[in-house]
Amino acid sequence: MSLIWKGREPLEGAAGGLDDPQPRLGRVPQESVSLPATPKPSRDSAMLWNHRHGRWFDLVWIIYSVFFFIDPIQRNTASVWILFACVYAAFLALYIGIIRAPSPRMAYVCMTAMTVVGLCYYPFNQGAAGMLVYVVAFAPFIADSVAVCIAIFAVVAIAGATEGLLLHFSPWSWGFIPLVSIAVGAGNLLGAQRMRAHHKLNLAHEEIAHLAKVAERERIARDLHDVLGHTLSVVVLKSELAGKLLQQNPERAKIEIGEVEHIARQALAEVREAIRGYRSEGLVAEIDRARTVLDAAGVSLDCTTVPPKLRPAEETVVSLIVREAVTNIVRHAQASHCSIAFKQEEKMKWLVVEDNGRGGIRHEGNGLRGMRERVASLGGRLWFDSGAGTRLTIEIPG
Repeated sequence: MSLIWKGREPLEGAAGGLDDPQPRLGRVPQESVSLPATPKPSRDSAMLWNHRHGRWFDLVWIIYSVFFFIDPIQRNTASVWILFACVYAAFLALYIGIIRAPSPRMAYVCMTAMTVVGLCYYPFNQGAAGMLVYVVAFAPFIADSVAVCIAIFAVVAIAGATEGLLLHFSPWSWGFIPLVSIAVGAGNLLGAQRMRAHHKLNLAHEEIAHLAKVAERERIARDLHDVLGHTLSVVVLKSELAGKLLQQNPERAKIEIGEVEHIARQALAEVREAIRGYRSEGLVAEIDRARTVLDAAGVSLDCTTVPPKLRPAEETVVSLIVREAVTNIVRHAQASHCSIAFKQEEKMKWLVVEDNGRGGIRHEGNGLRGMRERVASLGGRLWFDSGAGTRLTIEIPG
């Protein structure tokens, strides 16, 4: 998702920021402002596995292996118990291997081995068919997709049932495998899908919070640039004027120094406002402030049109753009005259700031980037002409 500026060139010089120390000759192509790239989510299986693997709590499900003991207890011979002990030890090792596997691939290996052990031991202990049920139970938390899970369910169920049928076991024995496998697999599959959805939702919330923090940092940076750039330019002008008047007119110099102090205190308050969320005093007040600044710099201001009625967000943006444009005229344009004009139609509003300065814009600075991003946030456009002087135009949907 990106916010596109459709201007003809980036603005610099008189109506834009000249902060960039590396000028670029020639025309600069259209650019776009993009939100920070969102990290691509990992695959569902790896994501869920990273969330669940290594949980020793899963050992509690070993309690269902109690059915493995029924046949050895009934037959109760040394050879039966020795074989059972070896197989059960292998089962426990594979079970722990699945829940502690460092990756889904290793878990697949352990599941496959458990399937083989269960099928091989099934002829000697029909209760060992439960190993196949464990495989089915683990599959939804490891497999990549629902289709893969269903395939695992089908392979395990068919293999167990086929072996029991070929060995002429009771239907109650080999029928147990597909029946329980489907029931347990379906339940765990639904649970795993819910866990995946919940985990994705948490990731989305974290990403939204991250983007909100990034947007807030960018807003504060833009506001501080606009506020301090304007205020410090006025402080420089007033200080230079006070220095020139110090010998000729001490009283006037004293007044100018007092204004410098007042402006500095006002700047401190505006910085605090910028941190909290800048709120403009209004477009009319901003134009009055611009007239004062331009007068101090020896630049006349012509603003005969009445500002249109704007929504609060639009008025804040337009006020800050007027402030930044005036700041750059004072700092860079070497102009003697500036005009600000507004135009409004049914579906569009325009602001035009024009000066008779040196023009010749060549590169984009922080000031322009701030203007462009603010206008784009309202769905508007910004462009300029920079020949003999500079003409800045912004267009905002009405």
